[in-house]
Amino acid sequence: MAKARVQFICQNCGAAHQRWAGKCDSCGEWNTLVEEGTSGGIGSGPGSLKSARTGRPVTLTSLDGDIEDAPRIVSGIGELDRATGGGFVRGSALLIGGDPGIGKSTLLTQAAAALASRGHRVVYVSGEEAVAQIRLRAQRLGVASSPVELAAETNVEDILATIAEGKRPDLVIIDSIQTLWTDLADSAPGTVTQVRASSQAMIRYAKSTGAAVVLVGHVTKEGQIAGPRVVEHMVDGVLYFEGEGGHHFRILRTVKNRFGPTDEIGVFEMSDKGLREVANPSELFLGERHATAPGAAVFAAIEGTRPVLVEIQALVAASTLGTPRRAVVGWDSSRLSMILAVLEAHCGVRFGQHDVYLNVAGGYRISEPAADLAVASALVSSLTGLALPADCVYFGEISLSGAVRPVAHAQQRLKEAEKLGFGRAVLPSGSGELAGGIGAGSFQPTALADLVARIAGSRRSRAEETD
Repeated sequence: MAKARVQFICQNCGAAHQRWAGKCDSCGEWNTLVEEGTSGGIGSGPGSLKSARTGRPVTLTSLDGDIEDAPRIVSGIGELDRATGGGFVRGSALLIGGDPGIGKSTLLTQAAAALASRGHRVVYVSGEEAVAQIRLRAQRLGVASSPVELAAETNVEDILATIAEGKRPDLVIIDSIQTLWTDLADSAPGTVTQVRASSQAMIRYAKSTGAAVVLVGHVTKEGQIAGPRVVEHMVDGVLYFEGEGGHHFRILRTVKNRFGPTDEIGVFEMSDKGLREVANPSELFLGERHATAPGAAVFAAIEGTRPVLVEIQALVAASTLGTPRRAVVGWDSSRLSMILAVLEAHCGVRFGQHDVYLNVAGGYRISEPAADLAVASALVSSLTGLALPADCVYFGEISLSGAVRPVAHAQQRLKEAEKLGFGRAVLPSGSGELAGGIGAGSFQPTALADLVARIAGSRRSRAEETD
């Protein structure tokens, strides 16, 4: 009998090594190599195969042809359907990741109950919790009477044999993929080989039967889904469930979707009765706004196809340190350094002797550069002690030369701001034709220095009014 060959697999990137090392040569991570056998199954060499299968020709076609819309299963939970692009697609595999305790199981339990109440067969398989624990959660959410089929199992072959009985399920939920193991791999559950093999088996089942499969994935301390990145390439959609422990709202963010738009978000509010949909996130993020405080600017953001208004807060205080502090929450710290440099170089605003703190209200995270103009306005407002107009929104990108550059979806941002009662806007010139009341009260600077001069000019205007 041939001796089983041993390899060391990196648990971060999936690279195979012939011998153990402290550092992975592929991704550079330390202490991620785990010994795994390759005597057979997935991950084994060509020599382990008993016989080579002869290939068969497949049918080739052209790009031009009839297109059918992907058949979807609508859950009835509006924010979840928005994030998935209109509902779960039959025959697709979806990967949902998030921090422990963020609400992934709660969301999927509510979605399973909603679909089961509509007459769909839903199977919920948990590898982390017992059936009694899932029942307790269902009672707390008020969905215990829904005809959801439960199971507590971790073996892939047993799961596939169980759901193959009876009518084909419309939705299969696996919580979580890191707990599954298959007989085709010799390694322990949670390793790269087992996660890859188990995911491949569940995705193959989805494609062959037309059932929608939802896989729950753990995340690492960096916020990425644990396991090999190849799993994210294998599935049809990847969603991240985000939120801070100190805030009551949760964001379901789409980062990959083969059947719909990416960068879409669904907003939920966590309560003792489960997750509640937030149809208008702008009201949630602006609910506790102090309109007369300096250093606060309202930014009109775009998440996917949805405009969202969020408050950006800045605090500029005199520093007693040799190197002033720069603290950022919810935005890119390197981009803040760039904005500070542009303000000093092209606008004459000095921050060298001041600590700068920047925060996006409500725990929201901003990634688009259109927030540059709102951040610069908040910084200048805090430094001068002048409050910005309460009915004004800001958006626009700032270049290193100090010019204000146009951004996409200007009309959508303005419509959302006008709907919430804002009457003025500061936006880049060349943003298109502005209509409505908010367009008439807009200010379109071509350079950042124009905006700084306008904010500083409000001090003189107020002084003249008091005289």
